Amino acid sequence: MCSIRIAWVLNSIESTCRGEQRHGGEHVLSVKEAGQVFVDPAAYADEELFFRACTVLRREDPVHLVEHENFNPFHAVTRHADVLSVELRSNIFRNEPRPVLGTRADDERAAKNGNLLRTLIHVDGEEHRALRGITSDWFLPKSLARLDQRLSGLARASVDRMVELGGECDFARDIAMPLPLNVILAILGLPESDYPRMLKLTQELFGSADEEMRRGSTPEDLIAVVQDFFAYFTDLTRQRREEPQDDLTSVIANALIDGRPLTDIQTISYYVIAATAGHDTTSASMAGGLQALIENPDQLDLLRTHPEHIGTAVDEIIRWVTPVKHFMRNAIEDAQVGGKTIRKGESLLLSYPSANRDESVFSDPDRFDVTRSPNKHLAFGFGVHYCLGALLARMELRALLSELIPRLDHVELAAEPALVKTIFVGGLKRLPIRYVVRDAS
Repeated sequence: MCSIRIAWVLNSIESTCRGEQRHGGEHVLSVKEAGQVFVDPAAYADEELFFRACTVLRREDPVHLVEHENFNPFHAVTRHADVLSVELRSNIFRNEPRPVLGTRADDERAAKNGNLLRTLIHVDGEEHRALRGITSDWFLPKSLARLDQRLSGLARASVDRMVELGGECDFARDIAMPLPLNVILAILGLPESDYPRMLKLTQELFGSADEEMRRGSTPEDLIAVVQDFFAYFTDLTRQRREEPQDDLTSVIANALIDGRPLTDIQTISYYVIAATAGHDTTSASMAGGLQALIENPDQLDLLRTHPEHIGTAVDEIIRWVTPVKHFMRNAIEDAQVGGKTIRKGESLLLSYPSANRDESVFSDPDRFDVTRSPNKHLAFGFGVHYCLGALLARMELRALLSELIPRLDHVELAAEPALVKTIFVGGLKRLPIRYVVRDAS
């Protein structure tokens, strides 16, 4: 104990010499330090650090210029009102050429060869409207209503699976990941035998900064993942053009814009975004939502006694988790954001987790409240790029909670949860739990 105390004192002296501040034994982040969380995948896996940094930025410099030797400069937008104002000005702030934060080397590679994918998040204007219109009818309430029974069945099967697992499981891997994966891949019309392959490719794509998830540590490894997606969906496109079926893959494969088929990269990219973001973000919300209920047992008890709050609980879970960490926007002319001038050609990082904890919008934002209403979270974005699958994600979460909560007599953490290291999309990769779940009968 004495040696630990001496080490702490020496470290405190050293920190003071470096000019660091401490408050109550906790390092007080400078604005510059706070801005570095956006380029550090490990920071997103340390939520206490990340949200502390965001609080500093919202208070001190809400449109903060982030500079790092491995990244081209960008402005981190951390307040809800400023994120919203950028989303609403899609005529000034465009997705291209930098839709997602990458390293300086990534930006140079994209400038030379183009982005690896060309999805809805990569494009703007008329091309975006035309591409979005291809599948928008599939995600309307009247279309998704036909999934109600299937979602209820999958939710029941998921909770039955918890019973089979005997009172202990990794909820993230065993329950939260399979359910939405089954939903979106069934909508696409993929065979169930290919579901594990799609899950692995998704984890390699979104978990490319995480040692446990990625295929490898080089840019070539990530390119290989995208190439595997292309090989799979190229063959599937050929099949659906020869023999169309009643599935989303056939719609995309046979779509026309101005009388012309989609290009190969547009077609394959469409499948990739649907087959990855279409389930990964929802599974992150499911796992993160259960963790929040475990850590806030009063809220779990409230849902048990008042299941009518499940609807508001769904949106509070989505706000709490915010699986999509950011999108980038690029100014095509000078504009004001949060009282700061953004010059033509400069980039903005829209921090959705920070916006969703903004004290000026959410009362007691760091409190998990399943009755929170209104809940003006921006987890699905806003404006023309609002998430196409938002309603489906809400339906899936509602189905799982509606089945799980009445049957869940007890739940607790069995070990430490772990978050994916990422700067783009992610959530829990492990949520070990012990529980008592009643049989459906």
